[in-house]
Amino acid sequence: MIFELFSSGKTREFARVLAQDIARRYPTAIANSPDQIVSLQRTAEILDEAFVHAHQFGQQHQTGLFGKAKLGRTFKRELREIGYDEAFVEFAAAKLAHRLTHAD
Repeated sequence: MIFELFSSGKTREFARVLAQDIARRYPTAIANSPDQIVSLQRTAEILDEAFVHAHQFGQQHQTGLFGKAKLGRTFKRELREIGYDEAFVEFAAAKLAHRLTHAD
């Protein structure tokens, strides 16, 4: 039973969908460009909009501590593969972790 929870592709797929949604809302060309300055507040708003279903996902799939950690690692990997810099990846992962643990 426990191995079934971690072998499930649902977490991986959810992380991929989140990363793609962020890429649509906040493309890497803007995020990584020194010429395009987007405020930290606006960046946080974009992430909050993308994470609107994250808490619900965690509850529906009974994502415990290990599941949340797996989601976070997978999400960070997806963002890196899309091309975001490490500072943004860490900021986005922290926002996701907060959203998973708080209904806001």
